[in-house]
Amino acid sequence: MRKINDFYSKKAKKENFPARSIYKLEEAQKKYKFIRRGDSVLDLGCYPGSWSLYASEIVGPKGVVVGVDLQQTDCSPRPGGGPIQWLCQDITAPEMIPLVRKIRPAFRVLVSDLAPRTSGNRWVDAQKSLDLVYTTLSLAEMLLLNRGHYICKVFQGEDFPAFVKDVKKRFEMVRVIKPKSSRVESREVFVLGMGYRRPVGGSSF
Repeated sequence: MRKINDFYSKKAKKENFPARSIYKLEEAQKKYKFIRRGDSVLDLGCYPGSWSLYASEIVGPKGVVVGVDLQQTDCSPRPGGGPIQWLCQDITAPEMIPLVRKIRPAFRVLVSDLAPRTSGNRWVDAQKSLDLVYTTLSLAEMLLLNRGHYICKVFQGEDFPAFVKDVKKRFEMVRVIKPKSSRVESREVFVLGMGYRRPVGGSSF
């Protein structure tokens, strides 16, 4: 497995991406094409910036990417990429939504590669991860356009089926993806929801 990890790390360095995580998003995007030219993309947990850089290449100059993370992120868009606005902000803070909406009132796509700071206690870490995942789903409900798309990283545990069920209530199509670039032994998967069903009476943006 180390050889595979080294392969993707070297590939990321060669292609000037800050982290190998870009290939997890790329694999899902190539199969499902949930990001399109001209789209608006919100990237939660964007540091060190690979997902935002990749998304900006797809959306192009007429699109926009907003990256949010507790750690300061400041990468220039790649040639031909659309504009990226970086916010150093806690996604659980109430002021985060108004700050994002100053840039864009709603988004076509929300992506998240968030993971909590680990404590070493597997149960505690699983709960922290689940809390973050549900936060991203709540933000998707507030910030996604009708028929928008959502993808987030989830660590499989006993509450995982319930989370997938909750995503299915909100999106027309849901897929669970295990990218080739993920470690085989890792419980990490990505949940993709396509075609957000904004509740009747909700904001239409």
